[in-house]
Amino acid sequence: MEDAAAALARKGPPAVEIADWIRRQISASRFVPGQRLVEVDIIRQTGGSRFKVREALQRLAAEGLIDIEEFRGATVRGASMDEVRQLYLARAAVEGICAADFTRRSSAAERRILADMTIEMEQCPQDHAPERFGRLNARWHAFIMDVSGNLVLADMVKRLNTPVHRLLFGTFYRGDRLNEAIADHRRILHAITAGDVDAADAAMRQHILNGYRFLTGLDHAIHEEDEVNPV
Repeated sequence: MEDAAAALARKGPPAVEIADWIRRQISASRFVPGQRLVEVDIIRQTGGSRFKVREALQRLAAEGLIDIEEFRGATVRGASMDEVRQLYLARAAVEGICAADFTRRSSAAERRILADMTIEMEQCPQDHAPERFGRLNARWHAFIMDVSGNLVLADMVKRLNTPVHRLLFGTFYRGDRLNEAIADHRRILHAITAGDVDAADAAMRQHILNGYRFLTGLDHAIHEEDEVNPV
């Protein structure tokens, strides 16, 4: 007869899927910094067992996305601007490598897919669709990493991305930043199409660092506004 604990451990989705679900909630700001993650609620929403939910939370704690404290449980971790700086520097290096390898390895059909995705993103400002741009942007970057063949690096970027994506998403993909990101994508695509490995690497690195520069300016502006208009 099957052991009850073993049966419970196999109930519902595996811990990795539950961790992915929680990560998506954090990325979409449905779970925000400082929010307590209630195991019972996660079990209800994912269909996972308590054992698997706890394993998923441990995984996310190891990634630095959540904090787990005795008697208090799990809470979504905030990211300081210094942590964001480190994350962006890491992303710039890793995604630059992926852009270079995409240039080396991609087929004409794969480059055409990337070009079509770029054109689709360029329509977003006219349509006033920053959320759609955000989704397309994630697919665009993921496609480059997938085709590059760097699966370990792609997984690393997914973990690096999450704490950044939860910061000021609604403002990040608007106005000048949206147009700047589109111009960056066009430069990266041009280098890839030309088969220029070094230029693709450099353009991708600059694109990621441009995002950090924008976030830094946003953070400074918010702090200045808080000083002028204290709550």
